Amino acid sequence: MRSLEALIERIILSSRWILVAFYLGLVAALAVYAVAFGYKFLKVAQNVFVYEDFQMILAMLSLIDAALVASLIVMVMISGYENFVSRFDDANDEVSFLGKLDAGSLKIKVASSIVAISSIHLLQVFLNANQYTDSKLMWLTIIHLAFVASAVMLGYLEVMMKQKKVTGGS
Repeated sequence: MRSLEALIERIILSSRWILVAFYLGLVAALAVYAVAFGYKFLKVAQNVFVYEDFQMILAMLSLIDAALVASLIVMVMISGYENFVSRFDDANDEVSFLGKLDAGSLKIKVASSIVAISSIHLLQVFLNANQYTDSKLMWLTIIHLAFVASAVMLGYLEVMMKQKKVTGGS
């Protein structure tokens, strides 16, 4: 019976390597996104002397938004791999910029990134407010505030969990 339990545990523990397929998929998605970013950048560069100020601001915000999304993908790939699959042995100096992210810290960083991306999108919308109905503007603002509230709650819960660990339990 003990050998069956050990086999099941080994299978379950080894199943974490299936996650590698997802992380490699994210690498491919990041590469495709980099090509799309390059195309966007070239489009902005071609029109740099044609754009009005507000159009240039919108174009720059679009590039910033893309950079934040790409950073989010990298953060999830590296910290997810390190937390759930295997430690980076030879590259500790290369990934030390992430710090030691546990699952809770990763959630907070992801939520913060989503809030930043949502903020940029909302700013883009407000710069083009004449193209949106009041109802759409209201709903976009409410959705953004929901992201902000979620990020704040995740941060609060993470602080509570760390305090619970420090104080030793209940």
